[in-house]
Amino acid sequence: MGNPYSDLAGEVPRWCDPDGEAADLVISSRARLARNLTTLPFVHRTIKNERLRVIEQVDRAVRSCDNVAQAVYLSLLDTSELDRKVLVERRLISPALAGGTRPAGVFVGPGETYSLMVNEEDHLRLQTIRGGLQVRAAWQEADKIDTELSKTLDFAFSDEFGYLTTCPSNAGTGMRLSVLIHLPGLTLADQMDHVARAMEEIGFTVRGLYGEGTGGSGNMYQVSNQWTLGHTEQEIVERLDRVARSLARCEERACDALLSRARRQTEDRVARSYGLLKHARLLSEKEALDALSMLRMGAYLGLLNGMESTRFNRLLISIQPAHVRMNSGRSLTDEELDERRAELVREHMGN
Repeated sequence: MGNPYSDLAGEVPRWCDPDGEAADLVISSRARLARNLTTLPFVHRTIKNERLRVIEQVDRAVRSCDNVAQAVYLSLLDTSELDRKVLVERRLISPALAGGTRPAGVFVGPGETYSLMVNEEDHLRLQTIRGGLQVRAAWQEADKIDTELSKTLDFAFSDEFGYLTTCPSNAGTGMRLSVLIHLPGLTLADQMDHVARAMEEIGFTVRGLYGEGTGGSGNMYQVSNQWTLGHTEQEIVERLDRVARSLARCEERACDALLSRARRQTEDRVARSYGLLKHARLLSEKEALDALSMLRMGAYLGLLNGMESTRFNRLLISIQPAHVRMNSGRSLTDEELDERRAELVREHMGN
């Protein structure tokens, strides 16, 4: 039997082939629901046997639900650091869950369109992901799975506060919606600090590629709702959809300004990035992400052909450190990692 983590690392998530709107800027849309069982203490107060009971109860519920019965369970007990990092890079688990030492795991659906983290901050965190701007579709799928699971699992709920969660900011609907959006124009114009402050004022948070505590690698940012209490799911969906569309319009204006005010410099930036990816023998993850970001911007501006969203999204997965190490099939030094990444990118650019 093969290593399920290695098999996973060799596949392409379905969201990498976007069929949603604004896919040239919005990489993906994600809905996440936090739920806790009434029969057991919250995760931070559980002992090992209670965590195992959470996993058993969720597993029974998953196997009895038509919509998620095909999910594969990946236990994080006795797994390597590399295995866990692969899951983080694929956005299937959080860095916090990867760093844990007690019983936990994740159910992964076909094509990675949905996953269920067990024993992270809450007993259960259900997420669905779609390519492009598909906030409503992601929410509708999450809601469908949640409704089916709730027929078997008794979720902690209060008539006053809604769904009860470990962190008070998640109480209410227990829902976090997010879009991963590419904003190189606003970043080059030094507007992202202003954007982040403006988003916070209207109840949204701007984070990096891997969420909380991470920077905007490759000019990619996660934009999500801050609060769930006092808002209906429908309201959160509509507000994030409007915010994502507004950010896309701002990015379009920022890119147009680059062309009109600094066309030659912009063309030079794109061309240098192309040359780096085409010929480099050593590439760090940051160098690769930043250069790919410029190529994607060049394609968006009509300066470059052949860098469609699907190719960018697939490279975004394959050049990450754990994926390069896993797919190499052997241990790599840091320099060998950068060398292998450069080789992978050159192969892709040659096609």
